[in-house]
Amino acid sequence: MKKKILMTLSIILILCMGGFGIYVNDYYHAQNDALEILNHKNVEKVNSNLITLTPEKKSDVGIIFYPGAKVENTAYLPLLKHLTNKGYNCYLLKMPFNMAIFNKNAANKIINQYPNIKHWYICGHSMGGAMASSYVSKNKDKVDGLILLGSYIYGDVSDKDALTIYGSLNTSVKKKIDYKRNIVVIKGGNHANFGNYGHQKGDAKATISRKEQQNQTVKAINNFIEKRLN
Repeated sequence: MKKKILMTLSIILILCMGGFGIYVNDYYHAQNDALEILNHKNVEKVNSNLITLTPEKKSDVGIIFYPGAKVENTAYLPLLKHLTNKGYNCYLLKMPFNMAIFNKNAANKIINQYPNIKHWYICGHSMGGAMASSYVSKNKDKVDGLILLGSYIYGDVSDKDALTIYGSLNTSVKKKIDYKRNIVVIKGGNHANFGNYGHQKGDAKATISRKEQQNQTVKAINNFIEKRLN
């Protein structure tokens, strides 16, 4: 009887592990225009879990980026390259299984690794935003602000210290927002176009270009940070 129970449990475990493996390996890949940025000047793949983008002019402001669930981290390189052009150091994380929920405290290592940065902002897309928000709620002494893309505040974070950006066609995010400050709605924008990974299942088709959505996003982020620094 014990043998049968152990065998049954082993089979269930194997099936669960197999199912999980299939689930996490079915993710959204970065498109070629995003991958091409890896060859740009001042873009460095530090290790398998971190890519840094450094501005031409020295800056003490850093943005740590948490990718969306099941999205290849390099899909966000175009957005971050635009932010670097505005003068911000950007730190793009790769999460275990491409899911920030498995390493929501990843920002700690980056903050400790780059002591020259005096002003830290944690930015995340979708589930990455939720995990970034959770991190900030418990580490308010380490960061200056939170930036959410296609996401909303999760945990004990004031809307005074957070910027929420979402596309007007991403109605599921709008329904979850119960605060009023620092909200930017991109008319005609959707959920996926903050990154360069193609169409996301269940997402509305944007009525503006991905480039336009990202340009508006960069402008909103820049305005938010500049106001907080001045």
